[in-house]
Amino acid sequence: MQLSARLIKSPSPFSHCYASLHEVTSNRKGVAKVVLKKGKTQLFRDGSPMVYSGAVDRIIGRPPPKTGDVVLVADGTEKPIGWGLYNSVSMFCVRLMQMEDEAASDPSCALNMEKLLEKRITAAIELRRRLDLPSVCTNAYRLVNSEGDRLSGLIIDIFGNTAVIASSAAWVEKYKSEVEFNVSIHKAITQIKWRPSIDILKEEGLDVADARESNSSPYSESVKVMENGIYYKVLLDGQKTGFYADQRENRQFLSTLSKGQRVLDICCYSGGFALNAARGGATNVIGIDSSLSAIELARENVLLNNLDPEKVSFLRDDATEFMKGAASKQETWDLVILDPPKLAPRKKVLQNASGMYRNLNSLAMQITKPGGLLMTCSCSGAMTQSGMFLRILQGAAAKARKRITVLRHSGAACDHPIDPSYPEGTYLTNILLRVL
Repeated sequence: MQLSARLIKSPSPFSHCYASLHEVTSNRKGVAKVVLKKGKTQLFRDGSPMVYSGAVDRIIGRPPPKTGDVVLVADGTEKPIGWGLYNSVSMFCVRLMQMEDEAASDPSCALNMEKLLEKRITAAIELRRRLDLPSVCTNAYRLVNSEGDRLSGLIIDIFGNTAVIASSAAWVEKYKSEVEFNVSIHKAITQIKWRPSIDILKEEGLDVADARESNSSPYSESVKVMENGIYYKVLLDGQKTGFYADQRENRQFLSTLSKGQRVLDICCYSGGFALNAARGGATNVIGIDSSLSAIELARENVLLNNLDPEKVSFLRDDATEFMKGAASKQETWDLVILDPPKLAPRKKVLQNASGMYRNLNSLAMQITKPGGLLMTCSCSGAMTQSGMFLRILQGAAAKARKRITVLRHSGAACDHPIDPSYPEGTYLTNILLRVL
């Protein structure tokens, strides 16, 4: 009662929100309060969704909250600033879900994860519709992008009538049935595949020894999708969620550069850049990948689009060895794409990964025709967030005895929104270089 009285007297424009959260908490016994350290509150008032354990001063509540429980997050005077989902073992102590002003404007969702999920997923669907997704030429896209859609730890990719749900937070596993329900009520989705991120969930404190990828209904092992008018076979057990929709706009841009060019696609996976180059009028396209299953999938996609296998071919080989061999023969291409796998999954391996990126790009520059173009990528969040990639490319150019200029610098497609208060969500870098 003392807290309630103090809040009602407060001149803060959010005082009614404090009362609202307090009232909702009063009606839900057992909601614990996570109190932040002095000086840590503003970061979260400004929108940061992740409350690290180091920012927490104390937890009020008996019994203590369990992983997945709804908790209030409060400042040092115990005034609520929002609410979120607790984790007892993760470095992400709380994932904030709704702030005080939002609770005031929409109290129906206050401390109610089921209703908030419905609201956020519906909002994500509406946003994609505004982005013209799906469209007559594209039905593969990202529906929910974790923090970018304010559902930290949840990713949903749509492939035609199939939704692939990637879970990387304990709360997502707890609310699995609610997530699936809010996706399945939309008529366009007829099957759902659940893909838990086992390694990350272990860090979240979940016992995943017996975890299996599951689905809410029988599903096909593969689906056919369309992106920018090009057909792809997507393996639902393939890399990530099965398809890299984040490069969609970059692939389309590359197609505009390809007319009359000889194109080399290094680390091609299922052939996305290579197929766009062929559709854009390239005279010859070669894709390289070390994965046999990826090469077989890329070859199927050539046939799926009625392209000439003589002009679009794929070869299984190690990227470094292939480029070394081509450089030794002084073979060059007009347009080279280098899109390696994640080389720096964590900051602690960034220094080692920097050397790998430099070596790969140096080789790629050596086999790019003088005056030609190199589209080079990094999907490592640690690299992108470090701001080091351009310096590494400059080092690669020096090593290759080349000069480079930057023509274009981009990231993930617009259906992969980023929350600016959580820059850690930025991971993809795509840079187009002219190599001289």
